[in-house]
Amino acid sequence: MAGVLILLAIVVGLALFVVGIYNGLVTARNAFRNAFAQIDVQLQRRFDLIPNLVEVAKQYMSHERETLEAVVAARSAAQSGLAAAKANPGDPGAMAELAAAQGALNAGLGRLLAIAEAYPDLKANQNMMQLTEELTSTENRVAFARQAYNDAVMQYNNKREVFPSSVVAGMFNFAPAALLDIPVEKRDLVREAPKVQF
Repeated sequence: MAGVLILLAIVVGLALFVVGIYNGLVTARNAFRNAFAQIDVQLQRRFDLIPNLVEVAKQYMSHERETLEAVVAARSAAQSGLAAAKANPGDPGAMAELAAAQGALNAGLGRLLAIAEAYPDLKANQNMMQLTEELTSTENRVAFARQAYNDAVMQYNNKREVFPSSVVAGMFNFAPAALLDIPVEKRDLVREAPKVQF
């Protein structure tokens, strides 16, 4: 009888141990998904600013239509990349697509703001100054949100890879999550928020 109780206690203890590991993995997964939601909020804010920025610039830069259209197209592609990543945060393919699309958008915005420097009236426009200030602030928020997301992904991946959590993660199909990293060829373009000087 005592042997059965000891065996039962061991089984219950082992079950509680596995449940604790499982709950820790779920908590870590939810943390990186929440961190991605913060990236989503900031990128949506950025996407909302861009049409206004383009509209103000359009009034002064009518012969720079190609640059303006490139920014609008890059914004659309970045929104599609965000939608794909939002559907499956942490998926390596979705995160790579999002990073590439954001890199292209940053490059387009950088070109737009560089060309805007040649237009004194545009630089002095109060709406343009306010929009570029908000854009710079949003870029900083995106960078902070990306860092928080990458930290949460690192914690989750560490938790799912260490023993004995790796056994439980394998049993319950906890897939690795991908960082939101900038592709090597785009790093020079997007490491810094576009600089605006008026």
